[in-house]
Amino acid sequence: MTATRPDEALAQAYDGITAVVGHLNDAGLQRATRCRGWLVADLLLHLLGDAQRALVTLASPADGPADVDDVSYWRDFPGGDDNQAAAHAWWVRRSAAAFDRPTGIVDRWRDTAPAAVRAAASAIPEGYVTTQGHVLRVPDFIATLTTEAAIHHLDLTLELPDAPLPGPLAVRVAAATMDGLLSDDTVRPAAWDDHDFLLKATGRIPLTDRDRLELGESAGWFPLLG
Repeated sequence: MTATRPDEALAQAYDGITAVVGHLNDAGLQRATRCRGWLVADLLLHLLGDAQRALVTLASPADGPADVDDVSYWRDFPGGDDNQAAAHAWWVRRSAAAFDRPTGIVDRWRDTAPAAVRAAASAIPEGYVTTQGHVLRVPDFIATLTTEAAIHHLDLTLELPDAPLPGPLAVRVAAATMDGLLSDDTVRPAAWDDHDFLLKATGRIPLTDRDRLELGESAGWFPLLG
């Protein structure tokens, strides 16, 4: 089997986001998501920021070595600074509200997301980039974008039950990230599919008593990231 290139998983992740929001009208874009306080349009603007960051990062090579990989990159995020997170959430809401219509954010996303994927496809796999104070290998950086997009895709579907789910390549990358954040001797509960895993690993869905029993002491690690 031919190994999947990182940009292929990112393309699937970003195409999946477009499939969710592309047909929504202004009312649909104002439905709630799993991200507290954010509507669909707000969360899409946050994702747009990721795609824009990708364009800047992939065009700004850095000297190695990397100080984090696609898993350890996320260890700075769990528990984070609540005030900083709240400030970012509020900034995103205000920025989204500055658009004349929510569909304007979709238009910007349609232009930017494919450009980010093309940049990822053109990047030198052996290269290094810097973002958010860290140096990563190019494939690891692309994997962080894919992981965030796959999780937020699930966030977008809270009040959109007919929306398509994220594609398998994107989900596989995100689930591998969550597996990496678990301790080596932890086995996730057999009843969880990858979507359950992503939602529970990020605190979107609380652990049940059975989950905690099966996870044992590892249950205290959850959520693995916010």
